[in-house]
Amino acid sequence: MPVKVGVLALQGDVREHARVLTALGAEVVRVRRPDELAEVQGLVLPGGESSVVDKLSRAFGMQQPIRAAIAAGMPMYGTCAGLILLADRVADGIVGQETFGGLDITVRRNAFGSQADSFETDLAVPVLGDPSVRAVFIRAPLVIETGADVETLAALDDGRIVAVRQGPLVGTAFHPEVSGETRFHELFLNAVRSA
Repeated sequence: MPVKVGVLALQGDVREHARVLTALGAEVVRVRRPDELAEVQGLVLPGGESSVVDKLSRAFGMQQPIRAAIAAGMPMYGTCAGLILLADRVADGIVGQETFGGLDITVRRNAFGSQADSFETDLAVPVLGDPSVRAVFIRAPLVIETGADVETLAALDDGRIVAVRQGPLVGTAFHPEVSGETRFHELFLNAVRSA
């Protein structure tokens, strides 16, 4: 039986994540409502605009069900805005911005600048082995503080943290779904199977 996972489909690069997960053999549900969340074994929080997804998650009645799923141990993978949404703390959120939480980290939104400052680089990710990961950063956040139980999965050459894991939650500041990299999604699916 393939695992059944969701992609939060309120805003952002939903299609790209769904394509990668489907290619890896998962059954994918585009999650917009609590009853759809209840059908899946894991959830991907895609890139987009974190403050918009926050507002939409409340408007669609999704904030509390997602928080409850995190508390119950559901594996989740957040990319870019998804990483922000999984963070317990946002250093520079807009007024009233909330997150789902779960990762004991502080993030800074748009830490590298505007869209014009987007870039690609190769990252060593020891947990994924060789080769290095081609990482695409688009108006990306940065992890500026981690709690004791948070594992750093990848950092830039200057030591700034761009990928983390805590229990069944994984977050990346970059977009593997854009560069053709599948190993972070495989890591997520393995967490779903283990759960």
